[in-house]
Amino acid sequence: MNHSNHNHHDNLDMISIDVMQVALSFLFLLALFDYFFAVKTSNRRHKQWPFSRTIFWILGICCIGVATISPLQIMSHSNFVAHMIIHFLIGMLAPLFIVCSAPMTLLLRTLHVKQARLLTRLLKSRLNQMLLNPIVTLLLNIGGLWLLYMSPLFSMMSQNHFLHWFIHVHLFIAGYLFIAGYLFTLSIIYIEPIPHKNSFVFRSVVLLIALAGHEILSKYLYAYPPNGVPKLQAEIGGYFMFYAGDMVDVILIYIVCYQWFRASKPRAFSTTKLDNV
Repeated sequence: MNHSNHNHHDNLDMISIDVMQVALSFLFLLALFDYFFAVKTSNRRHKQWPFSRTIFWILGICCIGVATISPLQIMSHSNFVAHMIIHFLIGMLAPLFIVCSAPMTLLLRTLHVKQARLLTRLLKSRLNQMLLNPIVTLLLNIGGLWLLYMSPLFSMMSQNHFLHWFIHVHLFIAGYLFIAGYLFTLSIIYIEPIPHKNSFVFRSVVLLIALAGHEILSKYLYAYPPNGVPKLQAEIGGYFMFYAGDMVDVILIYIVCYQWFRASKPRAFSTTKLDNV
């Protein structure tokens, strides 16, 4: 009887996983279709939308897809290295690609004037200003990671035997990691329209603090594995987190420096011109 109930729960778990994967696959395809449709609409009204931004959107959606509906997602339940790869894909790489695809700018180009004005007012709201404050996004992003690995939450995820519960919690955490990573990236590199802009110095300091927080956490996990994580997996996962995170951080640093250079170049040119006069 118990064996029959166990098989019944396993079947329900597999059905739950299949339904979740189908639903997510549909959402990802819809996101791709909507972006392509918006690009086509924008190109009819304005100059050509950069093809590179479309590629960035595709890459971002693919990263999210691999992290949520591939076998890697199931493996992460018992494999810390797979969990770290998912963290990298959905919390760091996907947000970078999505921000570089500039979906908000594309949306503003495709909306009618009244709708675009309404969206602009929302972007200028105090709530949006708070959410895009680099200090707030730093706490949401790096602080959330420290809370996940330093609290009993990660151990509960690893030790729980009800797979459907794990899937739901995992997807919730994956969603949080993406949103936190997206807001942080958006608050550091101004590719989208940001009404309330912070200085390059301030954003650079926050970026360096985030880099340090991420690297310290990866080294801590390397030396002190979370409960239930084998030492070898913790070492490989921490190693991957350290160097893969560095790769994304280097890209962010490059973008910030490039934008800083471009922003200061006209000013320097103007000053030189006035001095010559």
